[in-house]
Amino acid sequence: MHDELQALAKTHTWDLGYLLPRKIAVLCKWVYKIKTRSNGSIELHKAHLVAKGFTHEYGINYEEKFAHIALLTFIRSLLTIIVVSKWPLFEMDVKNAFLNGDLIKKVMQPPPGYSPPPNKFFCLHRALHGLKQAPRAWFAKFNSTLQQFGFASSAYDSVLFIQKFAQGIILVLLYVDDMIITGSDLDGISTLKQDLNHHFEMKDLGTLSYFLGLEVSTASNGYYLSQAKYASNLLSHAGLTDSKTASTPLETNVRFTPLDGTPLRDPTLYRTLVGSLVYLTITCPNIAYVVHLLYAYSDAAWAGDLIDRHSNGFCFFLSTSLISWRSKKQTLTARSSTEAEYHALANTIKELSWLLWMLEDMVVTHSTATSLYCDNGSAFEIAHNYAFHKCTKNIEIDCHFVLQHVVRGVVCLHSVTSLNQTADIFTKSHPSGRLQELVSKLQWVRSLPS
Repeated sequence: MHDELQALAKTHTWDLGYLLPRKIAVLCKWVYKIKTRSNGSIELHKAHLVAKGFTHEYGINYEEKFAHIALLTFIRSLLTIIVVSKWPLFEMDVKNAFLNGDLIKKVMQPPPGYSPPPNKFFCLHRALHGLKQAPRAWFAKFNSTLQQFGFASSAYDSVLFIQKFAQGIILVLLYVDDMIITGSDLDGISTLKQDLNHHFEMKDLGTLSYFLGLEVSTASNGYYLSQAKYASNLLSHAGLTDSKTASTPLETNVRFTPLDGTPLRDPTLYRTLVGSLVYLTITCPNIAYVVHLLYAYSDAAWAGDLIDRHSNGFCFFLSTSLISWRSKKQTLTARSSTEAEYHALANTIKELSWLLWMLEDMVVTHSTATSLYCDNGSAFEIAHNYAFHKCTKNIEIDCHFVLQHVVRGVVCLHSVTSLNQTADIFTKSHPSGRLQELVSKLQWVRSLPS
């Protein structure tokens, strides 16, 4: 608590003042946290003074808010580029990041255990943890600072900052108060670190090992992302630490309906576990389909869902690294497997367009058409020989969208059998042997190399 108050004083977070008539003071409290390392050991005990943001009312306590979050596709893509380009990779942390955000004056009640003079309140100048506008204020400060250094925010994910110059490129990816820094100019990176230390209180964490709750392991052939500690904690929370492992997450040909089983008396634990499993799919794409089923209760398995009867999935590789995938229900009702597949194809090309723009921002060019593999013969034929008729009028917009990308040479479609469709793992359950075959195509490993 003493260290936290010292940090607040150092950044001139508040002044003492009076509460004006008809103004409401922000409430606050102490929050205690044990910070652990990636291996689960205790790094330090922390105390944070936080505002009770849940009591805030729009238009009274705050006007604007948002929280920028680094997209995981960005992180996977960036790590792949780093490996191929042989760039150095560093991690830094901003101490008390939110306290750097400038705040239009707010009045807060004194924290528990602090005794100011009578009738005095705290007039906040800095964004305190818990304020709804705190993430916005901190990001605005960091963004303006990096612009002074010559960086520009990516148009495709504003938490990626890019500096391009004759000697090369430097990239900074921010996640709240953690950041990873990489690029082709080691001297430029050293200068950036010095500039950051001049403007903020920084902690240099060295080479990347833990980011966004992910364990990052370095090997001779690249980086490996894992969530071993997170998965272990999840098993403990679910009371399954002594359970036997299964060869597949879901039996084949299983169909769920809302009428199956009996309602849970307390669905809170179920929701918590499903939410945790969604986060675990970051490094475990092999469970994406079954988690999608649990969450909702995608190639395109028409009529696979007895209620909605449509789902789809795709995956993208950069070099040999899996960087993006999805397993989800379609938002439109398809009348046939061809329509379902074509909707899936259009959605896949939308993701591809975004990926190409993102990679171009990071100076990764793609001179040839991107290969996409489709296992529906009718959808493949429509994409190459589209002529409007009554059978395709329901997907006319998607037809024009796909055809445009094929004609422009952005996409090169290849017809494959379902047996050779890697994205099959995201659309249905499989027996153990087939599942392992698909998992191997994803370049996913069960254990990290020693």
